[in-house]
Amino acid sequence: MKQLKLQLPDSDITYFSNFLDYENASTYFKLLKSSVPWRQDEIRVYGKLYPQPRLTALYGNNNRSYSYSGIVMNPLPFNETLLDIREKISKLTPVEFSSCLLNLYRDGKDSNGWHSDDEEELGMNPVIASVSLGQERYFHLRHRKLKELKHKILLEHGSLLLMSGQTQHNWHHQIPKTARPIGERINLTFRVIQ
Repeated sequence: MKQLKLQLPDSDITYFSNFLDYENASTYFKLLKSSVPWRQDEIRVYGKLYPQPRLTALYGNNNRSYSYSGIVMNPLPFNETLLDIREKISKLTPVEFSSCLLNLYRDGKDSNGWHSDDEEELGMNPVIASVSLGQERYFHLRHRKLKELKHKILLEHGSLLLMSGQTQHNWHHQIPKTARPIGERINLTFRVIQ
């Protein structure tokens, strides 16, 4: 497993390529794709409702709901696959993650617009552990105040991106659309809901 600390001001972001080996990552992808009850919520943009451009699910161990962009999600109990992955993450950080928001990007049209994971229920300096399975996608970052500060990193199959400290206060991130014909990607974002 290779570890890369991103040298971005006002942030604490570390990328672990091969966090999961290819075979394990592929097995996890198949298990989650087939067993998760994926849903497509509507999201409000400038007063209009649109289908969210990806499928989602929420799992957790403390029965706490999670809200973002007008969507309220109630967690399902952690399954064996997510517990196994969470256990592997715990070897890299002492944080005890209580929930996992899953995103299924079906193709290049599915995306996640500019945002920060700074909802009140995530606490002051949230730690987000983001595991990528399936199709690699670019992850874009831009500083909230210093607009010229931008960065992108390719999130590979089986990788882990760990964001902590002041990152969510100072940076936005997104998974942009792409016109390239690409395959499916599942993203697991482990977090602590207070």
